[in-house]
Amino acid sequence: MNQQLLRPAVQGDLSAILDVYNDAIVNTTAVYSYRPHTMEMRQAWYDEKIEKGIPVLVMEIDGQVAGFASYGPFRAWPAYKYSVEHSVYVHKNFRQRGVARKLLEALVEQARAREVHTLIAGIDANNTASLHLHAQLGFEEVGHIRQVGYKFGQWLDLKFLQRVLDTPTEPNENPPA
Repeated sequence: MNQQLLRPAVQGDLSAILDVYNDAIVNTTAVYSYRPHTMEMRQAWYDEKIEKGIPVLVMEIDGQVAGFASYGPFRAWPAYKYSVEHSVYVHKNFRQRGVARKLLEALVEQARAREVHTLIAGIDANNTASLHLHAQLGFEEVGHIRQVGYKFGQWLDLKFLQRVLDTPTEPNENPPA
């Protein structure tokens, strides 16, 4: 069958989104966290995104959430208002099937439509698949922080990648709403 649908996340997706995220916490170095999140944590995350008009996208394959993507503020100070840090997570059963690419491409377009100027990715230095995908989509490595995290009995390096967009059309110094 393999029906694919890329769409905004809805309340009913939160359990599947939580499962994908918790798998990344427990089994990978994609998230530098030790303990799985709760549904209350994921609900608060989702509510904040919706309240602030930040996109949360899901890729659905044959009715199942295969992955999700979103972004949030890069840093808290007002002059960073045009920069975001994004995340893309794919369910373990749907990896290597183009899900992350489609989600990231759509997220870039959402960012452009919302007049974001810079998308930033923080990626574990050993996550070659994600690093390669980001490079294919025009992201450039702009930083490498050595031994910044510790998980699974080893020190982890973090790479920062950046893609600069041609937006906003008229940047200003007004504080964000």
